[in-house]
Amino acid sequence: MTATAATAPTTSAAAADRRTSSAGEIADELCAVVCDSLRRRDQREKARRYVRGLLSTPGRKSFRNMAGDIGGTASEQSLHHFVTGSTWAWQPVRAALAGCLEAAAGPPPAWVAQPMAIPRSGAHSVGVEHRFDPHRERMFRGQQAFGTWFTSAGVVTPVGWELLLPGSSYEESAVGAVLATVRRAGGAAAERPVVLDIRGIGTRSTMNRFAEAGVPVVARVAAGVGAGAGAGAGAGAGNRFLVRDAAVPGFGGGERGPAEILRSVKALGAPVEWTDAGGAARSSWAVGVRVMMPDPAVARRRELLLVGEWGAGAGGPAAELVGMWVTDLVRMPVGAVVRLTKGGLRVEAVAGASGRTVGLQDYSGRGLGGWHRHVTLASVAHAAVALAGLERDPRA
Repeated sequence: MTATAATAPTTSAAAADRRTSSAGEIADELCAVVCDSLRRRDQREKARRYVRGLLSTPGRKSFRNMAGDIGGTASEQSLHHFVTGSTWAWQPVRAALAGCLEAAAGPPPAWVAQPMAIPRSGAHSVGVEHRFDPHRERMFRGQQAFGTWFTSAGVVTPVGWELLLPGSSYEESAVGAVLATVRRAGGAAAERPVVLDIRGIGTRSTMNRFAEAGVPVVARVAAGVGAGAGAGAGAGAGNRFLVRDAAVPGFGGGERGPAEILRSVKALGAPVEWTDAGGAARSSWAVGVRVMMPDPAVARRRELLLVGEWGAGAGGPAAELVGMWVTDLVRMPVGAVVRLTKGGLRVEAVAGASGRTVGLQDYSGRGLGGWHRHVTLASVAHAAVALAGLERDPRA
């Protein structure tokens, strides 16, 4: 597949039109590869037209709106049946998409797991429930989805999804979603670290799940035990550590919360340079300390690296601790760990605007299979947008 290189933002309407056309051409190339697992030629053609409809239809990407925009034989009924009533498997399409992206944009340094809350007032869409969102720390009514994002130097786009169903565990869905995506990618891709936010869900159980799967992880953690009202049972559990480095304060002092440990070693930190989502150079003050997470099972006790980040100013750290991360990449330099975490900022920067552009949040059917097929094809459309450089344009 030939990818169009990302370009700098422009105010020219003609240039924007050319890049929109370029996204459509890239989408055609992507579909020719990632939809090869669809057995029938008419299915592959419908998939291509659906992706094109997601790119070209303004506003909400409903079956009716896309059918009206695409025209021809792509009626509302045929689009609806292709997504909700067909039986084609979405998993091979997602795995092929990840492979295409790596071939076109190079390997990502890490996968980024990102929750996506989709407010909905009705009760007729799959997964709709009144629930607590631990990342936004508030109640809402709607769907809770979990995306796994490909984040190379020039491309940020989702390649895997899971939907939290009523009665299911938030932690199980969030962690299971990214592990399933990484396993399907296989090869070297399955050995890359996952960056995710586990504030409000079980720290120890999450770290154990990744260790058992053999997948490295860089996880953002909360200040200590406990979580906001409404969080799931066990949220924040296991968020205590033992300092393992005899040369730093706290060694031999028993279990302590991550914020307490990091503040005690703040003076041992150093500046870290990184690049923000807009390409600007930034600086933080960061420190890392070897810790162990206590576990009743001796075999699961292992050394981890706890990393704290402060804003940097005038050659030293600011007062506020802005981020705390724990990772099993204990040999990785602290600066490299901090730079890995910034993939989450890049995902946040594009997930809202470009996600709406291709309709990631627009499926409102009753069936879980239909939801998965829709977000899979919307991810292909999003990848085309990313490869065309449109995600860098604030108007995209």
